[in-house]
Amino acid sequence: MKILVSACLLGRNCKYSGGNNRNEKVLSFLKGKEYIPVCPEVEAGMPVPRPPVEIRQGRVVSRDGKDLDAVYRRGVARVMAEMGTVDLAILKSGSPTCGVHEIYDGTFSGRKIKGRGILAEALAKAGIPVIDEKEL
Repeated sequence: MKILVSACLLGRNCKYSGGNNRNEKVLSFLKGKEYIPVCPEVEAGMPVPRPPVEIRQGRVVSRDGKDLDAVYRRGVARVMAEMGTVDLAILKSGSPTCGVHEIYDGTFSGRKIKGRGILAEALAKAGIPVIDEKEL
């Protein structure tokens, strides 16, 4: 089994704030398995740390309203092109790229809504099962 996994869940400091979302359940689950760590934002060439983004009306935008949709989608396209065949993806809940079941609502108020991040959506469209770290 080959698994795509959000790099922040492995403890990589690639989160927008410069930190990570290390998750011991994810690390335990991955023991002995082949996995590919990814961060679509970093793949897009975004720095760490970087301004927070959310999805507003289907587009990735920064808090100050700058449209970064094309940049972030390039990062997703790069992940999709380079990952090869994978059997499962474990992604970070709530993220505008990796959110599986919910994402922030685009107002930067901390409110979440049902929806998928742009990588989670691309993986699902490609027929790859996608779960978040809370489902392990």
